[in-house]
Amino acid sequence: MQNTAELLPKIDAQTLAKKQPQTPNYREIENQFADLLNAEDLDKMVAAEPLVVSDLESAIAIAVRSAFQESKEDESAHLFLQRILYRINRLNLFWYDNLRHYNNERSHYLRSVRDRIEEPWQQWELSQIDLRALQNITDVKQALRDRAAVDVDPSLTEADRYLRERITVEGYKHLLAIASFDGLIEASRLSRILGGAGNEIQCTLTRVLIEEYGGGRLPRKHSTYFAQMLAEFGMSTEPEAYFEIVPWQVLAGINHNFLLTERKRHFLRYNGGLTYFEVAGPVAYRNYLAAAQRLGLSQAAMGYWELHIREDERHGRWMLDEVALPLADRYPQDAWELVLGYDQEKLIGDRAAAAVARSIQLNS
Repeated sequence: MQNTAELLPKIDAQTLAKKQPQTPNYREIENQFADLLNAEDLDKMVAAEPLVVSDLESAIAIAVRSAFQESKEDESAHLFLQRILYRINRLNLFWYDNLRHYNNERSHYLRSVRDRIEEPWQQWELSQIDLRALQNITDVKQALRDRAAVDVDPSLTEADRYLRERITVEGYKHLLAIASFDGLIEASRLSRILGGAGNEIQCTLTRVLIEEYGGGRLPRKHSTYFAQMLAEFGMSTEPEAYFEIVPWQVLAGINHNFLLTERKRHFLRYNGGLTYFEVAGPVAYRNYLAAAQRLGLSQAAMGYWELHIREDERHGRWMLDEVALPLADRYPQDAWELVLGYDQEKLIGDRAAAAVARSIQLNS
């Protein structure tokens, strides 16, 4: 029997890019892609009718060039690529929706689209970090300790001050809308790395997940607290309800974590990144809590932040002392990847935070 992948057409993306107008209608093409995701058998469709994806292929080629290869970055290209990538990656999680939405979760064509976006994007991300310096770190464990000591209590940025001192109620609601995109399904990607051999490191990661999931009790699950904040303002509590306003920088952080959790070769990078996330998380949550308190909001409208400040302070210590440092001992030749993951998560997170602050100011 012939492999399905062999049936897929050989599409020359560069040639298509030359034929395509230089300003594709990214939103229209994304909508077409969303329809293709629900096809009964996407691979068979593409093999029989290659032209059905010609606009998509052209747009991807143009967007990759505009976002990652040209000196002047194209925000619309970044957004298009990250939205396409997210639509593919989300198939790795179950959403308790129509089962037919998962018809193509193992599609060879979707995998090829994902790979053609991820590869240049990840090269672009790595180009912003001095890899040689990280590879030459002589004491990875001390490097991680030093970073955590700074990030657990950093100086306030301009974006921090805006949230604490100037954000309005409408701005706060805009913040919740964007944050809900991840907050309503938080820790889901962490679950993807827990399977395998049992040891102390695995058990610590499992404890983090169990706490995020409220010990398996829905009223105590962290996402339930987030939903309560949304409900307090009469906002939608459905996952992805506010997809349209999520900046590409936020989507990039989510897609980056999908990549690291789906590929076990990146296990060290993911755990380095999760260490930063848990260490630095309370800093952001204190800003949000301060904003809510200044605005005189109810307990229900801010309870999630208080919960996370308490628990993530503990999770940060766990991640550093019981996950990252033991992993550095276990993989001495590759331990620098823990620092790479840490630094990348910080870089991507700072970029996303700045984008969220800009979005709030523009829309409130």
